[in-house]
Amino acid sequence: MAEFILKALVKAKGLDSQYYIESAAVSTEEIGNPIYPPAKRCLTQHGIQFDNGKRARQLVRADYDRFDRIICMDQSNLRLLRRIIPDDPQGKIHLMMSYAGVSRDVADPWYTGDFEEAFQDILEGCEAM
Repeated sequence: MAEFILKALVKAKGLDSQYYIESAAVSTEEIGNPIYPPAKRCLTQHGIQFDNGKRARQLVRADYDRFDRIICMDQSNLRLLRRIIPDDPQGKIHLMMSYAGVSRDVADPWYTGDFEEAFQDILEGCEAM
């Protein structure tokens, strides 16, 4: 959801040609899978466009050089990311909610089923970013 929320915010500001935004997983569990249907429903309810062809891919070491920022949703993601990208000499790796000035994770809808709460957390972090 974060990829499409951030793309929508950037597009609304007319800055979409200045940014390349992409999401990737830190685990292998969802590789190749489409956007989870409840996430699609939540995005649709908020008028956020998404790419139906989007398939999950795993983050790779080369992504560190490809992107200016790598944003994790929670501490668990951060720990798994550190297995792929152990060092952050350029300070590119951040937690989403740190942009909003809070020290907590984005609510994880995978466990809670509450995609609206996750949406609101992600929106808050993206707007602050």
